[in-house]
Amino acid sequence: MFVAAFGQSQYFRQPSVAREWVYMIFAILLMDRPGTAELRIQVRPEHRAYLGKLADKMAFAGPLTSEDGKTTVGSLLVMDFPSKAAVEVWLADEPFTKAGVYEKPVIHAFNNGWQQKVGFPPVA
Repeated sequence: MFVAAFGQSQYFRQPSVAREWVYMIFAILLMDRPGTAELRIQVRPEHRAYLGKLADKMAFAGPLTSEDGKTTVGSLLVMDFPSKAAVEVWLADEPFTKAGVYEKPVIHAFNNGWQQKVGFPPVA
């Protein structure tokens, strides 16, 4: 449950009618600022640990690469949050964000219209 990950927090709203948290899936597009490749490498362990705290809320996540498949250009996160405001608060403490790796995030609610069963490569 979300409360277990964050504790009783002002960042996340609980509906007045229901007893469970209300979730939406959000797609979060995070492009790297130019010249931050080395900084990304240095901060990556903190970034992964931070993401790991919400692993049970993650549909998928990973780096975006250039066409060579090796050069990282940003990140794509697709995760459950109760609101866009909650995403923004969570993202403000995200290590890559705090270190200045990312440009301004693009955040959209996401409606999954296709069941994801096959076609994804194994986790790297």
